[in-house]
Amino acid sequence: MPGVISPPAPVAESIPVKWERFDSSFATVDGDEFLERIFTGGRWLEGPTYFAAGRYLVFSDIPNNRMLRWDETSGVVGVFRSPSDYANGHTRDRVGRLVSCEQGTRRVTRTEHDGTVTVLADQVDGKRLNSPNDVVEHSDRSLWFTDPNYGISSDYEGIRAEQEIEGCHVYRLDPESGEPTIVADDFERPNGLAFSADESRLYVADTRKKHIRVFDVDDTTLHGGDATIECTAGSFDGMRLDDSGRIWAATHDGVHCFHPEGDLLGKLQVPEIVSNLCWGGPRLNHLFITATSSVYTLRLNINGLR
Repeated sequence: MPGVISPPAPVAESIPVKWERFDSSFATVDGDEFLERIFTGGRWLEGPTYFAAGRYLVFSDIPNNRMLRWDETSGVVGVFRSPSDYANGHTRDRVGRLVSCEQGTRRVTRTEHDGTVTVLADQVDGKRLNSPNDVVEHSDRSLWFTDPNYGISSDYEGIRAEQEIEGCHVYRLDPESGEPTIVADDFERPNGLAFSADESRLYVADTRKKHIRVFDVDDTTLHGGDATIECTAGSFDGMRLDDSGRIWAATHDGVHCFHPEGDLLGKLQVPEIVSNLCWGGPRLNHLFITATSSVYTLRLNINGLR
């Protein structure tokens, strides 16, 4: 099969699951006895996004400048796009299209149903974005994304270049005008982000400061941001919420789960540094994890936020 990079009959590696539990409310969270490694061989994997209609997972291998696709029905991994313009984080919009943050071209793009790519944002006030990192969609169809400078600071995860915008910010891309506006300008390295279920809150990781900031969302603007969730193992990267509002965040020793108010409830240990995660499967109870060189999955007895 052209583009296939894993054996036609893949052999997944099973690793005993290790939980750490710090709160009685987390005692009922459980699932498979084994964490399954479904792919390995990347340099720095990121941006897992699950497509239920096709039963596949798309994820980035940033330094190798490619996006990969894992087929749930066969277990085969193939190349989804190469070169990928050093794509990092992705999301699926409400009509099933892939939205991507490209560090090489310094833009946010959308892959249409026919496979063509539409540029959604690449500059602000005539200045090129730094290197968009992660993106989420609001119910009003606006896209909110982070823009640190990882993709232009070296040639490892992008293309070394001068930074045209002062600072690294969080943006809202208006669905009508198509214009990005800054909604938070006091981050050092904004990274993963996620809305609460009612969209009254936005959680944004600052990787350099090793915390997640909690903002109140007022229509098109953010307020607050003083409340923080501190990381106890390295730093935060990507994050997702479950349907109970708990925050599942990527860290250096695995995935940490927090109460919506910030208390650490428990940890899922992972053998590699975790970069990002997403929910998948028909009931959104499969947790997919990108971690350094590998992709892991675990079926749980809870569900992700739809």
